[in-house]
Amino acid sequence: MSWSFAENVLSIQFDALWTTAVALLLLIVGYGLRRRLRFFETFCIPAPVVGGLLMAILALVLHHNGGASVKFTTSLQSPMMLAFFTTVGIGGSLALLRRGGKALIVYLVFCWILAVVQNGAGAALAKLFGIHPALGVMAGAVSLEGGHGAAASFGPLTENLGVTGAAAVAIASATYGLIAGGLLGGPICKWLIDKNRVDIQASDDAIYQKSAAEVMHEGGSSEVTADGFMKSLCLVLVIMALGSLLSGYIARFTKGTNFSLPGYVTAMFVAVIFRNLNDHLHLVKINTKCVDLISDVALGVFLTMAMMSLRIWDLYDLALPLMGILLFQTLLIAALGVFVLFPLLGRDYDAAVMCAGFLGHGLGATPNAVANMGAVCERYGVMSHKAFLIVPLCGAVLIDLVGLPNIVWFINWCTAAPK
Repeated sequence: MSWSFAENVLSIQFDALWTTAVALLLLIVGYGLRRRLRFFETFCIPAPVVGGLLMAILALVLHHNGGASVKFTTSLQSPMMLAFFTTVGIGGSLALLRRGGKALIVYLVFCWILAVVQNGAGAALAKLFGIHPALGVMAGAVSLEGGHGAAASFGPLTENLGVTGAAAVAIASATYGLIAGGLLGGPICKWLIDKNRVDIQASDDAIYQKSAAEVMHEGGSSEVTADGFMKSLCLVLVIMALGSLLSGYIARFTKGTNFSLPGYVTAMFVAVIFRNLNDHLHLVKINTKCVDLISDVALGVFLTMAMMSLRIWDLYDLALPLMGILLFQTLLIAALGVFVLFPLLGRDYDAAVMCAGFLGHGLGATPNAVANMGAVCERYGVMSHKAFLIVPLCGAVLIDLVGLPNIVWFINWCTAAPK
């Protein structure tokens, strides 16, 4: 760590070690505040967001006072982001599609279509409001279906392509989405049940009796040991390396074009290919609990680093257009859920509960979806096993198979198109 004075302004520079230490400290503080303050728990605000935002607000105060500036060395953020998306890919077994039946296919395809619609609507509205269309993509599937993880990944990438304020817009939109998704899911589900006089009866099909976690972890070890952790870490690192190698080949092949493919996307797809080959060939036994642990640590560190280095002041000139885009996105997803998804799923109790989950992760994140569905099932006293299998599988894993390439395409298209 070092500091210096220039024109009566104190500049504090944190090296990689200090930055990592501060990030972990903020992450622990975030978990503590999340346990103690009901608001954060109610709306499923991630601990990295809570802790990292404290530092971002402190940096904002220092920026306005003009007395000091804070700079972080976030060199660990990129490999942690790469590790997180690799673990997402490892969970992407295509065999899961067969386990959910027709309802899972309908729900998943609808989520994929929503990701395209969110990005298209966001880019069009941004252009209408006179701001860069890529900022509309940041307020689209990047932050809404993608959540804070995708926002923290694609925001800096888009800024590096010359779009000022992209990271701040993405994080702010993801935070809005978490709150809106938590607020709207339950009330809209109740309205659907009352308006359509839905019988409060869930599917009793045995295929839906397992939880999403049980299906995703089926056939794998669930005990966390030092040996299992080291083997899982080795697997993740090898896939990360192969993904980076593939990304390098693609970069050389597309040199001279405006196309850009982030390394974490290629790592995720290498992981998906490996997982599905491994499901058939049984090359290694995947320790799912250890992979989940690596995923949680990687997400926590990289998201905290992204939040604490956020420049909130970049949002000032974008506040009104951003509010307009997010309001439209909220109305859009509510309308699609009520008038399209609910009828497609059969207009029954399971369909209504799945719509509550759809609003949760379509605007916020999978924990929002689970919280919404849990509240509805508690209200009516009937558990929808069908909803609790399909929605988390799609929201947490399968949606990224199309969602991330869709985001990459829109970012490249918006940054290459004439403004």
